[in-house]
Amino acid sequence: MTDGTTSRPLPQPTLASAEFWRAGADGILRISQCADCARYFHPPLPVCPSCRGRSVAFAPVSGKAVVVGFTVTEQAWVPSFPPPYVVAVVALAEDDRARLTTNIVGCAPDEVHIGMQVRVRFEATEDPDVHVPLFEPDRETETAEGTGPLPGPRAVRRSLRTPASPRRFEDAVALTGVGQSRVGRRLMVDPVSLTVDACLAAVADAGLELDDIDGLSTYPAVSPSGLSEGGITALSEALQLRPTWVNGGSEVPGQIGSITAGMLAVASGLCRHVLCFRTVWESSHTALIRSGQWRTDGGRATGMYEWRAPFGAMSAAQWIACNASHYLHRYGVGREVLGAIAVTARAGAVRNPEALYRDPLTLDDYFAARTVTTPFGLYDCDVPCDGAVAVVVSARESAGDRPKPPVLVEAVGSAILERLSWDQDTLTHTPQSFGPSAHLWSRTDLTPADVDVALLYDGFTFNALSWMEGLGFCGVGEASDFIAGGKTIALEGDLPLNPHGGQLSAGRLHGYGFVREAMLQLRGEAPGRQVEGARVAVVTSGGGVPSGAMLLRRE
Repeated sequence: MTDGTTSRPLPQPTLASAEFWRAGADGILRISQCADCARYFHPPLPVCPSCRGRSVAFAPVSGKAVVVGFTVTEQAWVPSFPPPYVVAVVALAEDDRARLTTNIVGCAPDEVHIGMQVRVRFEATEDPDVHVPLFEPDRETETAEGTGPLPGPRAVRRSLRTPASPRRFEDAVALTGVGQSRVGRRLMVDPVSLTVDACLAAVADAGLELDDIDGLSTYPAVSPSGLSEGGITALSEALQLRPTWVNGGSEVPGQIGSITAGMLAVASGLCRHVLCFRTVWESSHTALIRSGQWRTDGGRATGMYEWRAPFGAMSAAQWIACNASHYLHRYGVGREVLGAIAVTARAGAVRNPEALYRDPLTLDDYFAARTVTTPFGLYDCDVPCDGAVAVVVSARESAGDRPKPPVLVEAVGSAILERLSWDQDTLTHTPQSFGPSAHLWSRTDLTPADVDVALLYDGFTFNALSWMEGLGFCGVGEASDFIAGGKTIALEGDLPLNPHGGQLSAGRLHGYGFVREAMLQLRGEAPGRQVEGARVAVVTSGGGVPSGAMLLRRE
């Protein structure tokens, strides 16, 4: 798709955004601007993100921009939006902090490049109040000026606050139990049943009874698309629990933010044993949709999809691929650095009888696989699955009464130092991989050199790379040299990465699987893939916004 030959999903204009979508009627792009400091920004906000001024209004701009990240999508995510097509992030000429996710049209996909000079052109839709801003090559400007400038990386760590208190809530808690349900592709099992299996296993692992559980915490509570079993209500009804405190929501520091919330409840004295759980059934949900047994509403795009669906940018694969393309261009490295992560994950899965994909994978296999959305191929993407994981957070003083060695929490990283946006702030890495990392290390005397095993979120290979650099295991832009073709991150390397196969090969358990693997490694219960002498593990979760990190250790 390049020139209006598709039926675009339409956005639902809101009270804040309606003027933006109407603006193209006269062919002029209009963007929010602050009258106090003159900054342009997008999407529309009632307050300037720089000076917090309230004198904000839409203002006309030239419509000229520079491509700062892009992906050529080869996989169909919307039936009426046939590939290949280019999803790009463009930075406006007037202010490179104001960016639009869009399509590049008017040229072949392989002509698009980082730094490409482009200009807006609007596509009318069936709704007279919606004009979609697309961008086409601005060859005259590029001929005269060359490729456009790229926004520089921002030093986000400077924004880190000093600790609010010398008291560390982490010292008051321990992880005492962990359980996992059956994990597989298209299990066609009631997700609540999977949740129950994982929770019963975790409670038994902690040597507790269900009546001992006085808190429940989950991510993301009720959610569509096979990403939840139904939340606190579903589990408490299934097991007839009577908790003192509950928590369920998606706006927490990554999926494991629900575990952090459980820690806070225990540390405050509100609870003694909090059962945290996470369930996915994405592969069965997708199968039900494809068979016609599960119907979707197909309405207008709302929320964050208002700014993505009209351009066919329906998947995190596309959003993160734009950042990956920027990284590879800026630091001059090739896909082999991502390939080394994928091959390492598969080597871990080969040693893990629970992993979904266990056939050996070579770098040649990686490069030969079909493209999903550049620079990501099939093996850069994690594996949707069905399964549940549960973790018990207990009061530290009770840990000695439990049958298994407790896993202690050295530090948690949850700080937000970047905009909570996929395209308006960090371009060089997955957003939110720097803030939680900096916060983590500010809460401990340990350093990256003390970490024995890294359980880094790998929804895509680039996620793991971003966390590696964000956590300071190597310098920014230095992952390729650090990984050394996979030697450093192998089981026997200096920083074993995701020994169980990660989400790339073991299955997308959406964050909680990394906590489970960390606990097994620190308890010496990972036969065939055990990191010898593992005493400290770092865990991250969140493939973008928001995200979180944990540093766990043996007693």
